[in-house]
Amino acid sequence: MTASKTPQHVAIIMDGNGRWAKQRKLPRIEGHRRGAEAIKRVLKAAQDNKVRNITLYAFSVENWNRPKDEVDALMNLLDRFLREQLPELIKRKIRLKVIGRYRELPAHIQTLLYKSEEATQDFDEYTLGLALNYGSRTEVLDAVKEIAQASKAGVLDLDQLDYDTFRHYLYTRDMPDPDLVIRTSGECRLSNFLMLQSAYAEIYFSPVLWPDFNEAEFKTALVEYASRERRYGKTTEQLKSK
Repeated sequence: MTASKTPQHVAIIMDGNGRWAKQRKLPRIEGHRRGAEAIKRVLKAAQDNKVRNITLYAFSVENWNRPKDEVDALMNLLDRFLREQLPELIKRKIRLKVIGRYRELPAHIQTLLYKSEEATQDFDEYTLGLALNYGSRTEVLDAVKEIAQASKAGVLDLDQLDYDTFRHYLYTRDMPDPDLVIRTSGECRLSNFLMLQSAYAEIYFSPVLWPDFNEAEFKTALVEYASRERRYGKTTEQLKSK
């Protein structure tokens, strides 16, 4: 795959952990645990294929509505994942970037996230984005509030506001917009994930449940992406004439 056909940012909705466990008559948390293993495979596949940015939808603002024991188990799993993966992120020089209202997460998780971000902040070639307590609508609302405050303080002229300026108030301000969004498990919706940033992204829906998603499945998504023509509102003829 040529560099021009390689997405610089792939965002992934990791769906199907619960169904994977149910099919095997296992506890739901076992599906989430196996899903964490899939993350490690995909991170390796992304780096092997020169995908510089990966963002994973790990915990949404709506996920707080799940049973408390499942939420607690997910937080414990996140704790374990961060502790185990930080040395690997450092070894492979991958920056960790957290997006979402992570200050509403448990205190020990916040501490681990801060430690991991600080330890990897100087790496500039590869980035792992973790969307935690994330929702696209709350992100836009938070951005609008910041913009209103900046305008009130006289540091932002609303008449000069455009998308390039607006995006600097989003959680993803220092990441490129995704080129490719992958959703696993056969579901065909974005579920409040990077909706503004994904305005021109290619969408790939995989029937594979997330715990079974592997390097080959990731490569299949990249090949599909490379086969598509991204026109950004232009005609094919206009693109060819460039």
